[in-house]
Amino acid sequence: MAIIISILALLATFYQLHLQRMHNEKSLKPLGQIDLPDYKKQVAVHIRNNGLGPLIIDRLTFVKDGQQYSSIDDCLHLDLKSYMRMAVSDTMKRVVLPNTHLVVFETQFEDHENEIEIDQARKQLASITLKVEGRDIYDNKIMLERDLQWFARNIQEKAIEQKFTPGN
Repeated sequence: MAIIISILALLATFYQLHLQRMHNEKSLKPLGQIDLPDYKKQVAVHIRNNGLGPLIIDRLTFVKDGQQYSSIDDCLHLDLKSYMRMAVSDTMKRVVLPNTHLVVFETQFEDHENEIEIDQARKQLASITLKVEGRDIYDNKIMLERDLQWFARNIQEKAIEQKFTPGN
């Protein structure tokens, strides 16, 4: 009888360990999203982690006109010194901690730069799709994808306003 009780206690312990691991895996899950801040003088692309566990980013892929690129620099025709970007490659992974973000692209326009220069940057970004391949600490795959068409919304509104303005 003592042997049967010992075996049952051992099985219950292993089952409890299994349940604890499943709970930890679910509660430490990262919740990634691609944010596109677009303020008056700032344009940015961020990968935000709204979960409770770290998001490990393995690869960023930028798709423009059907071509895939590993760097946003290859998709843009902007001065490299005019914006900040973060590289992710097979040898250089990035970790996004909970309630923080990774800057993929960010630029702050100076007061002397006009709206045409800002719209040029927005137009170039709008034609890109960002794909993020990542994982959590338990090696569960996480895929995020978002096209950056959001940046074109102000450009289109301005073109319509100029088209219907009297005197044009």
